[in-house]
Amino acid sequence: MGCLVPFIVNTIALMVVAGFFPGFSIDGFGAAIAAGLVLTLINLVIRPLLIFFTLPLSVVTFGLFIFVINALMLMLTSAVMGEAFNMSGFGMAFLAAVVIAVLNMLMYNLFVNPLSGRKT
Repeated sequence: MGCLVPFIVNTIALMVVAGFFPGFSIDGFGAAIAAGLVLTLINLVIRPLLIFFTLPLSVVTFGLFIFVINALMLMLTSAVMGEAFNMSGFGMAFLAAVVIAVLNMLMYNLFVNPLSGRKT
């Protein structure tokens, strides 16, 4: 269950972004599932290391450097996936990283844990 929710959320976010931005493409539903799996694994293994090693830069930029790390994770996912998952460049990866972060936040707050933070 621990990796299933991030996998589903990442897959949905990738499909939504691919539907709205012409410089971001995924070749079908199967490729979206594979890209979601690869992105989830990269985010679980590589992303924490990058965040740790760039912590001073993240502090200086008030956390905005995390979007650069997320864009790099998307570019790495694209490199692993090959032709099935393409982005037009770093600018598109950065824009997609911002949109995916917002979508992840919305999906987690609306569907995964809708009652967190609310006092009853």
